[in-house]
Amino acid sequence: MTEPADDILIAEPAELSDATAEEKSADKVDWLGEIRGLAWMLLAVLTFHSFIAKPFYIPSISMMPNLLVGDRLVVSKFPYGWNWASASFHVLQRGTWRVLPGTPQRGDIVIVVPRNRTDDLIKRVIAIPGDRIALVGGQIVLNGQPVPQMAETDVQLDADPKLMCDEHQMKSWCYDDFNIAARTLPSGRKVIELPTYREVLPGGATYLIIKDNPHDAFDDMPELTVPAGHVFLMGDNRDHSADSRVPILSDGLGGPVPLSDVGGRAEFVTFSLDGSQQLNPLTWWSALRSGRSWTSLRAVHLTKEK
Repeated sequence: MTEPADDILIAEPAELSDATAEEKSADKVDWLGEIRGLAWMLLAVLTFHSFIAKPFYIPSISMMPNLLVGDRLVVSKFPYGWNWASASFHVLQRGTWRVLPGTPQRGDIVIVVPRNRTDDLIKRVIAIPGDRIALVGGQIVLNGQPVPQMAETDVQLDADPKLMCDEHQMKSWCYDDFNIAARTLPSGRKVIELPTYREVLPGGATYLIIKDNPHDAFDDMPELTVPAGHVFLMGDNRDHSADSRVPILSDGLGGPVPLSDVGGRAEFVTFSLDGSQQLNPLTWWSALRSGRSWTSLRAVHLTKEK
Protein backbone atom coordinates (compact mmCIF):
# COMPACT_ATOMS: atom_id res chain seq x y z
CA MET A 1 0.00 0.00 0.00
CA THR A 2 1.15 3.53 -0.76
CA GLU A 3 1.43 5.63 2.35
CA PRO A 4 0.37 9.29 2.26
CA ALA A 5 3.15 11.79 1.74
CA ASP A 6 4.31 13.48 4.88
CA ASP A 7 4.17 16.99 3.34
CA ILE A 8 0.41 16.93 2.52
CA LEU A 9 -1.42 19.22 4.96
CA ILE A 10 -5.02 18.64 5.95
CA ALA A 11 -7.00 21.89 6.49
CA GLU A 12 -8.30 22.20 9.99
CA PRO A 13 -11.98 23.08 10.49
CA ALA A 14 -11.00 26.41 12.05
CA GLU A 15 -9.01 27.39 8.94
CA LEU A 16 -11.96 26.54 6.68
CA SER A 17 -14.24 28.63 8.85
CA ASP A 18 -11.90 31.65 8.60
CA ALA A 19 -11.74 31.38 4.78
CA THR A 20 -15.52 31.23 4.53
CA ALA A 21 -15.83 34.30 6.75
CA GLU A 22 -13.37 36.21 4.56
CA GLU A 23 -15.38 35.33 1.41
CA LYS A 24 -18.63 36.47 3.03
CA SER A 25 -16.98 39.70 4.13
CA ALA A 26 -15.77 40.34 0.57
CA ASP A 27 -19.35 39.87 -0.73
CA LYS A 28 -20.77 42.60 1.53
CA VAL A 29 -21.76 45.89 -0.15
CA ASP A 30 -20.03 49.00 1.15
CA TRP A 31 -23.22 51.05 1.40
CA LEU A 32 -21.44 54.04 2.90
CA GLY A 33 -19.00 54.07 0.01
CA GLU A 34 -21.84 53.75 -2.53
CA ILE A 35 -23.73 56.67 -0.96
CA ARG A 36 -20.55 58.74 -0.88
CA GLY A 37 -19.96 58.04 -4.58
CA LEU A 38 -23.52 59.02 -5.51
CA ALA A 39 -23.20 62.22 -3.47
CA TRP A 40 -20.01 63.20 -5.29
CA MET A 41 -21.65 62.47 -8.65
CA LEU A 42 -24.70 64.59 -7.73
CA LEU A 43 -22.43 67.41 -6.57
CA ALA A 44 -20.52 67.27 -9.88
CA VAL A 45 -23.79 67.49 -11.87
CA LEU A 46 -25.10 70.40 -9.79
CA THR A 47 -21.77 72.21 -10.11
CA PHE A 48 -21.80 71.79 -13.90
CA HIS A 49 -25.43 72.96 -14.10
CA SER A 50 -24.70 75.99 -11.92
CA PHE A 51 -21.43 77.17 -13.49
CA ILE A 52 -21.33 75.87 -17.07
CA ALA A 53 -24.67 74.86 -18.63
CA LYS A 54 -27.94 73.11 -17.88
CA PRO A 55 -30.89 71.69 -19.84
CA PHE A 56 -34.11 73.68 -20.06
CA TYR A 57 -37.64 72.73 -21.09
CA ILE A 58 -40.07 75.09 -22.85
CA PRO A 59 -43.47 74.81 -21.11
CA SER A 60 -45.34 77.77 -22.68
CA ILE A 61 -46.21 79.45 -25.97
CA SER A 62 -44.67 82.84 -25.09
CA MET A 63 -41.61 82.47 -27.36
CA MET A 64 -43.31 81.12 -30.50
CA PRO A 65 -42.42 80.84 -33.34
CA ASN A 66 -38.75 80.55 -32.37
CA LEU A 67 -39.31 78.28 -29.37
CA LEU A 68 -42.10 75.71 -29.19
CA VAL A 69 -43.65 73.94 -26.24
CA GLY A 70 -41.74 70.68 -25.92
CA ASP A 71 -38.36 72.08 -27.01
CA ARG A 72 -35.41 70.92 -24.91
CA LEU A 73 -32.48 73.29 -25.01
CA VAL A 74 -29.16 74.12 -23.44
CA VAL A 75 -28.68 77.27 -21.36
CA SER A 76 -25.12 78.46 -20.72
CA LYS A 77 -24.45 79.97 -17.29
CA PHE A 78 -21.25 81.98 -17.80
CA PRO A 79 -21.89 84.63 -20.54
CA TYR A 80 -23.09 87.30 -18.07
CA GLY A 81 -21.24 86.07 -14.99
CA TRP A 82 -22.75 84.26 -12.02
CA ASN A 83 -25.35 85.22 -9.42
CA TRP A 84 -27.90 83.60 -7.11
CA ALA A 85 -30.08 82.65 -10.10
CA SER A 86 -27.23 80.64 -11.65
CA ALA A 87 -27.45 77.91 -9.00
CA SER A 88 -29.49 74.84 -9.93
CA PHE A 89 -32.91 74.67 -8.27
CA HIS A 90 -32.25 78.21 -6.91
CA VAL A 91 -30.92 76.92 -3.61
CA LEU A 92 -29.27 80.29 -2.89
CA GLN A 93 -31.10 83.23 -1.36
CA ARG A 94 -32.16 85.93 -3.82
CA GLY A 95 -29.65 88.77 -3.90
CA THR A 96 -28.17 91.56 -6.03
CA TRP A 97 -24.56 90.30 -6.09
CA ARG A 98 -22.85 89.28 -9.34
CA VAL A 99 -19.48 87.64 -10.02
CA LEU A 100 -17.62 88.58 -13.26
CA PRO A 101 -20.74 90.47 -14.45
CA GLY A 102 -21.55 90.93 -18.11
CA THR A 103 -24.39 92.56 -20.07
CA PRO A 104 -26.53 90.73 -22.65
CA GLN A 105 -26.75 91.96 -26.21
CA ARG A 106 -30.04 93.07 -27.70
CA GLY A 107 -31.65 90.00 -29.23
CA ASP A 108 -30.19 87.45 -26.77
CA ILE A 109 -32.63 84.90 -25.35
CA VAL A 110 -32.21 84.60 -21.58
CA ILE A 111 -33.76 82.83 -18.61
CA VAL A 112 -34.96 85.00 -15.73
CA VAL A 113 -36.52 84.41 -12.32
CA PRO A 114 -39.43 86.85 -11.67
CA ARG A 115 -39.45 88.76 -8.39
CA ASN A 116 -42.62 87.00 -7.15
CA ARG A 117 -41.81 83.46 -8.33
CA THR A 118 -39.15 80.77 -8.13
CA ASP A 119 -39.55 79.23 -11.58
CA ASP A 120 -37.57 80.32 -14.65
CA LEU A 121 -39.09 82.24 -17.55
CA ILE A 122 -37.45 82.58 -20.95
CA LYS A 123 -37.60 85.87 -22.88
CA ARG A 124 -35.68 87.97 -25.40
CA VAL A 125 -33.57 91.00 -24.49
CA ILE A 126 -35.01 94.04 -26.27
CA ALA A 127 -33.39 96.93 -24.42
CA ILE A 128 -30.18 97.16 -22.38
CA PRO A 129 -29.06 99.58 -19.64
CA GLY A 130 -29.47 103.22 -20.69
CA ASP A 131 -31.89 102.48 -23.55
CA ARG A 132 -35.15 104.43 -23.78
CA ILE A 133 -38.04 102.14 -24.78
CA ALA A 134 -41.71 102.72 -25.55
CA LEU A 135 -44.45 100.84 -27.41
CA VAL A 136 -46.88 102.43 -29.83
CA GLY A 137 -49.56 100.22 -31.38
CA GLY A 138 -47.47 97.12 -30.76
CA GLN A 139 -44.33 98.57 -32.35
CA ILE A 140 -41.19 99.07 -30.27
CA VAL A 141 -39.70 102.56 -30.21
CA LEU A 142 -36.10 102.29 -29.05
CA ASN A 143 -34.12 105.45 -28.25
CA GLY A 144 -36.63 107.49 -30.21
CA GLN A 145 -36.50 105.29 -33.32
CA PRO A 146 -39.25 102.80 -34.33
CA VAL A 147 -37.88 99.25 -34.57
CA PRO A 148 -38.57 97.94 -38.10
CA GLN A 149 -41.40 95.39 -38.08
CA MET A 150 -41.79 93.85 -41.53
CA ALA A 151 -44.59 91.44 -42.49
CA GLU A 152 -43.49 87.91 -43.37
CA THR A 153 -45.38 84.92 -44.73
CA ASP A 154 -47.71 83.61 -42.01
CA VAL A 155 -45.94 80.95 -39.97
CA GLN A 156 -47.46 77.46 -40.14
CA LEU A 157 -46.88 75.37 -37.02
CA ASP A 158 -48.01 71.76 -36.67
CA ALA A 159 -51.24 71.65 -34.66
CA ASP A 160 -49.80 68.95 -32.32
CA PRO A 161 -53.22 67.86 -30.94
CA LYS A 162 -51.73 66.18 -27.85
CA LEU A 163 -49.61 69.14 -26.77
CA MET A 164 -50.87 70.19 -23.33
CA CYS A 165 -50.04 73.26 -21.20
CA ASP A 166 -51.24 74.51 -17.82
CA GLU A 167 -51.06 78.26 -18.48
CA HIS A 168 -54.78 78.69 -17.67
CA GLN A 169 -54.57 77.10 -14.20
CA MET A 170 -55.57 73.73 -15.67
CA LYS A 171 -54.28 71.41 -18.36
CA SER A 172 -55.53 72.35 -21.81
CA TRP A 173 -54.40 72.25 -25.43
CA CYS A 174 -51.48 74.66 -25.77
CA TYR A 175 -52.97 76.28 -28.86
CA ASP A 176 -56.48 76.87 -27.48
CA ASP A 177 -55.98 80.62 -27.92
CA PHE A 178 -55.24 80.09 -31.61
CA ASN A 179 -58.02 77.62 -32.44
CA ILE A 180 -59.51 80.08 -34.92
CA ALA A 181 -56.20 79.94 -36.83
CA ALA A 182 -56.24 76.15 -37.20
CA ARG A 183 -56.58 74.81 -40.73
CA THR A 184 -55.91 71.72 -42.79
CA LEU A 185 -53.57 72.05 -45.75
CA PRO A 186 -54.28 70.25 -49.07
CA SER A 187 -51.64 67.70 -48.04
CA GLY A 188 -53.75 66.81 -45.00
CA ARG A 189 -51.33 68.42 -42.55
CA LYS A 190 -53.12 70.26 -39.74
CA VAL A 191 -51.47 73.55 -38.82
CA ILE A 192 -51.88 76.71 -36.79
CA GLU A 193 -51.36 79.66 -39.15
CA LEU A 194 -50.40 82.94 -37.45
CA PRO A 195 -49.45 86.47 -38.59
CA THR A 196 -45.66 86.77 -38.52
CA TYR A 197 -43.33 89.77 -38.60
CA ARG A 198 -39.58 90.32 -38.60
CA GLU A 199 -38.04 92.78 -36.18
CA VAL A 200 -34.58 94.27 -36.58
CA LEU A 201 -33.04 95.80 -33.46
CA PRO A 202 -30.30 98.44 -33.43
CA GLY A 203 -27.07 96.54 -33.99
CA GLY A 204 -28.70 94.25 -36.55
CA ALA A 205 -30.16 91.44 -34.39
CA THR A 206 -33.19 90.07 -36.25
CA TYR A 207 -35.81 87.45 -35.42
CA LEU A 208 -39.45 86.57 -36.08
CA ILE A 209 -42.39 87.49 -33.86
CA ILE A 210 -46.08 86.55 -33.86
CA LYS A 211 -48.68 89.32 -33.59
CA ASP A 212 -52.22 87.93 -33.87
CA ASN A 213 -54.20 90.53 -31.89
CA PRO A 214 -54.22 94.04 -33.41
CA HIS A 215 -55.58 95.56 -30.17
CA ASP A 216 -53.71 93.84 -27.36
CA ALA A 217 -53.84 95.39 -23.89
CA PHE A 218 -50.05 95.79 -23.80
CA ASP A 219 -49.55 97.25 -27.29
CA ASP A 220 -48.90 100.72 -25.85
CA MET A 221 -46.44 101.75 -23.15
CA PRO A 222 -45.07 105.19 -22.26
CA GLU A 223 -41.34 105.66 -22.67
CA LEU A 224 -39.08 104.56 -19.84
CA THR A 225 -35.33 104.40 -19.43
CA VAL A 226 -33.79 101.04 -18.57
CA PRO A 227 -31.80 101.53 -15.33
CA ALA A 228 -28.18 100.50 -14.94
CA GLY A 229 -27.83 96.78 -14.28
CA HIS A 230 -31.25 96.00 -15.81
CA VAL A 231 -32.68 94.75 -19.13
CA PHE A 232 -36.11 94.99 -20.74
CA LEU A 233 -37.42 91.58 -21.84
CA MET A 234 -40.23 90.57 -24.20
CA GLY A 235 -41.60 87.32 -25.59
CA ASP A 236 -41.63 86.70 -29.34
CA ASN A 237 -45.31 85.69 -29.17
CA ARG A 238 -46.21 89.29 -28.40
CA ASP A 239 -49.88 88.97 -27.47
CA HIS A 240 -49.34 85.89 -25.26
CA SER A 241 -46.30 86.72 -23.16
CA ALA A 242 -46.13 87.91 -19.54
CA ASP A 243 -42.94 89.94 -19.83
CA SER A 244 -41.52 93.35 -18.88
CA ARG A 245 -44.63 95.06 -20.23
CA VAL A 246 -46.90 93.18 -17.82
CA PRO A 247 -47.34 94.07 -14.11
CA ILE A 248 -46.11 91.70 -11.43
CA LEU A 249 -49.70 91.25 -10.18
CA SER A 250 -50.58 89.82 -13.61
CA ASP A 251 -47.65 87.37 -13.39
CA GLY A 252 -45.49 89.56 -15.61
CA LEU A 253 -41.98 90.87 -14.97
CA GLY A 254 -43.18 94.33 -13.92
CA GLY A 255 -40.79 96.42 -16.01
CA PRO A 256 -37.01 96.13 -16.51
CA VAL A 257 -35.48 93.22 -14.59
CA PRO A 258 -32.17 93.29 -12.68
CA LEU A 259 -29.34 91.32 -14.27
CA SER A 260 -28.89 89.62 -10.91
CA ASP A 261 -32.14 87.75 -11.70
CA VAL A 262 -30.92 86.57 -15.12
CA GLY A 263 -29.64 82.99 -14.91
CA GLY A 264 -28.09 82.40 -18.32
CA ARG A 265 -28.36 82.52 -22.12
CA ALA A 266 -30.21 80.03 -24.35
CA GLU A 267 -27.81 78.50 -26.87
CA PHE A 268 -29.44 75.74 -28.96
CA VAL A 269 -32.27 73.20 -29.09
CA THR A 270 -31.16 69.63 -28.38
CA PHE A 271 -34.44 67.95 -29.36
CA SER A 272 -38.17 68.65 -29.39
CA LEU A 273 -41.24 66.51 -28.59
CA ASP A 274 -44.75 67.18 -29.92
CA GLY A 275 -46.68 66.04 -26.83
CA SER A 276 -47.60 62.56 -28.04
CA GLN A 277 -44.85 60.90 -25.99
CA GLN A 278 -45.61 58.83 -22.88
CA LEU A 279 -43.51 57.81 -19.89
CA ASN A 280 -42.13 54.90 -21.91
CA PRO A 281 -38.98 56.30 -23.62
CA LEU A 282 -39.69 54.07 -26.63
CA THR A 283 -42.56 56.42 -27.53
CA TRP A 284 -40.28 59.44 -27.68
CA TRP A 285 -38.87 58.55 -31.09
CA SER A 286 -42.24 58.89 -32.85
CA ALA A 287 -42.89 62.16 -30.92
CA LEU A 288 -39.69 63.84 -32.13
CA ARG A 289 -40.20 66.96 -34.22
CA SER A 290 -38.01 66.81 -37.30
CA GLY A 291 -35.65 69.65 -38.13
CA ARG A 292 -35.44 71.20 -34.65
CA SER A 293 -32.49 69.33 -33.13
CA TRP A 294 -29.33 71.45 -32.79
CA THR A 295 -31.13 74.62 -33.90
CA SER A 296 -29.14 77.67 -32.76
CA LEU A 297 -31.01 80.18 -30.59
CA ARG A 298 -28.57 83.04 -31.06
CA ALA A 299 -30.16 85.97 -32.90
CA VAL A 300 -29.09 86.39 -36.51
CA HIS A 301 -27.24 89.67 -37.02
CA LEU A 302 -27.53 91.47 -40.34
CA THR A 303 -24.30 92.70 -41.93
CA LYS A 304 -25.67 96.23 -42.01
CA GLU A 305 -27.55 97.95 -39.22
CA LYS A 306 -31.08 98.88 -40.09
